[in-house]
Amino acid sequence: MRQTRRDFLCRSCNGIGALALAGILAEELGAAGDLNPMKAKPPHFPCKAKRCIFLFMAGGVSQIDTFDYKPALAKYAGGRLPKVPSVNGEIASFLDAPHRTIPSPFEFQRYGQCGRYVSTTFPHIAESVDDLAFVYGVKVDNNNHGPATMHVNTGSQLQGSPSVGSWVTYGLGSVNQNLPGYVVIQDPRGSPVNGSVVWGNGYLPASYQGTLFRSTGAPILDLDLPQGVSRDEQRKEFDLIQKLNQQHLAERPGSSELEARISAYELAFRMQSEAPGVVDLAQESAATKKMYGLDNPQTEGFGRQCLLARRLAERGVRYSLLIHGVEIGRYSWDDHGNIKERVPQHAAEVDQPVGALLKDLKQRGLLEDTLVVWASEMGRTPFINDLKSDKPGRDHNQYGLVVWMAGGGVKGGATAGQTDEFGIKALADPIPLRDVHATILHLLGLDDRRLTYLHAGRFRKLTDIGGNVLKEIVA
Repeated sequence: MRQTRRDFLCRSCNGIGALALAGILAEELGAAGDLNPMKAKPPHFPCKAKRCIFLFMAGGVSQIDTFDYKPALAKYAGGRLPKVPSVNGEIASFLDAPHRTIPSPFEFQRYGQCGRYVSTTFPHIAESVDDLAFVYGVKVDNNNHGPATMHVNTGSQLQGSPSVGSWVTYGLGSVNQNLPGYVVIQDPRGSPVNGSVVWGNGYLPASYQGTLFRSTGAPILDLDLPQGVSRDEQRKEFDLIQKLNQQHLAERPGSSELEARISAYELAFRMQSEAPGVVDLAQESAATKKMYGLDNPQTEGFGRQCLLARRLAERGVRYSLLIHGVEIGRYSWDDHGNIKERVPQHAAEVDQPVGALLKDLKQRGLLEDTLVVWASEMGRTPFINDLKSDKPGRDHNQYGLVVWMAGGGVKGGATAGQTDEFGIKALADPIPLRDVHATILHLLGLDDRRLTYLHAGRFRKLTDIGGNVLKEIVA
């Protein structure tokens, strides 16, 4: 049967494309060598930050009781607020309904050379205020805990997207090949809302998911050698498993789960030597333990998390996620009632440990190349619709989130954004969360528009349509 030139090209197109694709895959596999997805990679451009410690306060921290001073609320105490323009969604409905204004019951003072107002419930963090840059009026895309928590930690309200730490390790790999590049230390009392998807890899290869570290005992479950098995014997067993996995992968190139498993076996073998030492705080001085609050039951939990984060930073771990708060109950910042007692309780659990982390990193010369970020999933309202409670709280506010950053190329004492006189929303244009994410990536030397991954026919990004770097807080 005779073929026209058009038939030949049509039939050949797929074959030629397949040959090209095979060549590309061969180059990538050859470049990977040992198929190590966590191999350290250069940033897109020079930067100071080499790693990030992300402090996530689960439940929705009340900005007007912590870092966003609003003295104007006292004028309307117990009554309705005046009309607030350009408010929509649930917040608008809350304002239209009967409500009463709740000024902060806490004193604010100016701290540092920058003269920043900080609630006196945070005396330790306030001591480092000149190293902090604040972002006010950050808007998240949902007014409920589940979607908002996903948005802050993954850039999307929906489950299935990679977490910030996954994007960072995907872009930069890891310096220390004996520890995970992305470590998660959650509240010792339990998990946050959404559980492990908060630090999941989403559609990125499985190697980039966060590794949950326990704050006491073996850092990772089942990491210890099996009873009666020597390290040499286990090495031989791993070598055989690796050989079989490599043969299997050669027939199925591009399987991220299998690549992750191959890498995980090797990492697990190496971690058996190094990981236990990371959580062995006996190596720390009594003064250091006291500084982090390990001698006080109230601060011991988060103090241990923060001290572990410093030890991980020393060992080159690229991204550490520390979570304070459990689900949306009494051990979270979800204070719909009794803010006068609950906010100081939460603050007392984290203030000394976070203050110690900032000072410890700085005195060891680590703050200069370690980016520290504080965030929650939303802010709170300065009013409440409950007209009778004698122990009022605050409702959700997706327009009032406050984020601060320190170290790693951050301009200490700087400010981005501003909220209105009541702390409800941004005074001018709100700062979309994607701008905060773009700034975090930028400080780590990553361009959010270049950090992409092809998924479902589209090049995906942490910032979705792209974010703008908050240059006001970049040194």
